[in-house]
Amino acid sequence: MATRATSIAKTYLDALADELEISDTRYEQAEESYQSLGRWFNRPASTLRDYDPAVYVQGSFGLGTVIKPLHADEEYDVDAVCELKALSKPQLSQETLKALVGAEMEGYRRSQAMAKPLREGRRCWTLNYADGAQFHMDVVPALPNAQDVRILLDSKGLDASRAATAIAITDNERLDYQQITHDWPRSNPKGYLDWFKGRMRVVLEKRRRAMADAVKASVEAIPDYKVRTPLQSSIMILKRHRDIMYVKDELNCCPISIIITTLAAHAYQGEEEIADALLSILSGMEAYIARDTRGRAVIANPSDPLENFADKWAEFPERERAFYAWLRQAQQDFAHAASLADRHSITDSLSPHLGQELAKRAADRSASKPAGLLRGATAAVAGALSTPSFSNTARTPTKPQGFA
Repeated sequence: MATRATSIAKTYLDALADELEISDTRYEQAEESYQSLGRWFNRPASTLRDYDPAVYVQGSFGLGTVIKPLHADEEYDVDAVCELKALSKPQLSQETLKALVGAEMEGYRRSQAMAKPLREGRRCWTLNYADGAQFHMDVVPALPNAQDVRILLDSKGLDASRAATAIAITDNERLDYQQITHDWPRSNPKGYLDWFKGRMRVVLEKRRRAMADAVKASVEAIPDYKVRTPLQSSIMILKRHRDIMYVKDELNCCPISIIITTLAAHAYQGEEEIADALLSILSGMEAYIARDTRGRAVIANPSDPLENFADKWAEFPERERAFYAWLRQAQQDFAHAASLADRHSITDSLSPHLGQELAKRAADRSASKPAGLLRGATAAVAGALSTPSFSNTARTPTKPQGFA
């Protein structure tokens, strides 16, 4: 279904994404933090050095979808992995791996004179930086798991093309946490990032080349965080809308970011403007929620099709209801805003759903930029555009392979 936005609405949504984006300094700070930890793990005196430790980022920092916190004093959450590439599951238990990484992280904390203690989570260790840094880093200990995941997926007739980067992680709530076993929790953040980039690769590379040309640099010299695509911007906007809608989440049913990100990436069709991408995503993302033979929702992890991001919906049906309530609200709010041809009206329309301060900053930013620099359409043409709408037609669910 085609959806269109007015020229003023397009300019506003561009400015909104700019307001949500964190600074390059924040990205560089996060990158230096996990690289510094990696250097510590690989120093000559490290107890992990012989196990070939590799530290890399995952989560929203890796995907380029981080947004500024709702409140100025909130911390950023940097998610990282410490993969010991020279170890394997038959050699140690999850508990031993967790302890190995934890001991070196405690040494790193002391070497950096970090006042706050190292904190153990269910699957990770958390480094809390100084208050002024305004972020903490969650580090997940991991081992290579490519062979087992490839065998598992092949046995189910599922896509194993991204199994090469699969990892095994720890979970201290599992009964076998202290045992040596092949059955570890699975993850594949590198595989997911590869899939996610593939969904926007054409636009990403086009923008990277344009940026490289503008600064007379090589394409390889432009880091990922310098380039933002309409898919990433749309996800950022949707996450903020979700945050405001569930700011008082007493039932713990706020839609999780990985579901929003996965469905948005599936629905993205290569649009080159944020407004077009956002409306297209909102129109199409529901179609990528499948159903198993028992009618339960399935949102498969593209890097590990046996993992269902919506697996908790069956146990907690209020979470599924909350997701659909949020989706309907987002469809309504952005369709209405996109139909408006007056900046003040757009601001008033979105303020309750994005936060008054953010909506006002986006309006000020969009007003300060000459419209001609942002898009060619005029306000007169924009006013004649049709109002976006979203179908209420029931979708026939499909059954994904690999789920009973």
